[in-house]
Amino acid sequence: MTIHNGSTRSDDQTLDSQHSSVPTDTDTMHENAEMEPANAVEEKQTDTPPDGGWGSDLEYAFIGGLSISQALMISPLSTYVTRRYGTRTTLLIGVFFETLSLIGASFATQIWHLFLSQGVCFGWGMGFLFVGSVGVVPQWFSKRRSLANGIATGGSGIGGIIYSLGTNAIIQKLGLAWAFRILAILQFTVNFTCALLIKDRNKAVGARNVPFDHRLFKRKEFLLLLGWGFFSMLGYIVLLFSLPNYALSVGLTSHQGSVIAAMINLGQGLGRPLIGYFSDSVGRINIASLLTFVCGLFCFVIWIFAKTYGVLIFFALVVGPVAGTFWATIAPVGAEVLGLKDLPSGLSIVWLVLVIPTTFSEAIALQLRTTTGDIYLHAQIFTATMYVAAALCAWFLRAWKIGQIQNLQVENEKVNYEDIGGAGSGNDQEPQVDRRSRLVLRLVLPRKV
Repeated sequence: MTIHNGSTRSDDQTLDSQHSSVPTDTDTMHENAEMEPANAVEEKQTDTPPDGGWGSDLEYAFIGGLSISQALMISPLSTYVTRRYGTRTTLLIGVFFETLSLIGASFATQIWHLFLSQGVCFGWGMGFLFVGSVGVVPQWFSKRRSLANGIATGGSGIGGIIYSLGTNAIIQKLGLAWAFRILAILQFTVNFTCALLIKDRNKAVGARNVPFDHRLFKRKEFLLLLGWGFFSMLGYIVLLFSLPNYALSVGLTSHQGSVIAAMINLGQGLGRPLIGYFSDSVGRINIASLLTFVCGLFCFVIWIFAKTYGVLIFFALVVGPVAGTFWATIAPVGAEVLGLKDLPSGLSIVWLVLVIPTTFSEAIALQLRTTTGDIYLHAQIFTATMYVAAALCAWFLRAWKIGQIQNLQVENEKVNYEDIGGAGSGNDQEPQVDRRSRLVLRLVLPRKV
């Protein structure tokens, strides 16, 4: 969600997501006064807003973070509804809440109205839609699972450009209130149609849609998966929400800041199918860990030194494909780590854990800003560091996967040894129970995983 309060603020309210919100302008919120008595309009015109508009930067940051965190917080309930009533019902509930949130936001005149509509209600709708659909694509593919997931998640990037440009045009011509209402009609039409047409394979794969399977916390590989997601979101939300504002801080215009934000969406739309393709070819965990690190590296060596429009456009284009690596690869990587049966239960916990970073990451970035010099420097370093930390978790997860494959090979050799008669067949060398490489070797061992 984009909110202008004194200066332009660009908060792309996607869950990475497949559902975008509407740019909001504090000044244009007064357009809702056309539905109120004339004396109320006059009173509002004489009421001088505080610095930063009707809400502080921190409050607006929490609206964007709140919508994402609410979407993730609702995931156990979404998982339960999917298990009890099916995927279609879950998606239809999401359509209802998203439509309600956009219609409600069109009548907003106070900051708390946006907290309830764009923060809580939109987040619930996004949660039911996202959680209900994110596990469907991997069920239909095996060899090209990552490519299929990359194409599906790439829609959020293309949709982000269309929504951003289209919404701004609607606001200019019809006003903010009608922009919300038109988007409500659009999302209802598209998502309602998709909900009716979508088909899952939960029964065929024996999916266990347990809202909170605490036994998964006993698996170290699952903890590494959670660490990868946790640190990725601390960096991703700050990068996505702060880059347009950073453009303003170095002297660029609001229009240039919006173009930079659009370039990130373009990078995501074009880059995610490629990420999926190479994930299937090179290895899903390999690509997830490598590109997460590359994103942190780009933040260190490009973003910190980017002071001109051209360099920021370049940065947005190259960082766009890798910034949301987690969203593009979490489903196929989760299937590699947990298996298709436990994937819905595992993802339900993943979404719940991500509530904390998605809620507070942008607020942390705002507190890291300084008043003089490179005001975003500390936030930039924080973002890059979080991506590097996420990459380390993914790299150790890769080492675990290599060890699992090596153990599986030993078990297969042992079965073959017993099938051919063991020592009686002239084969006196029994396979070892555990022939895994040491952790240090597995960290650097080249292998497709």
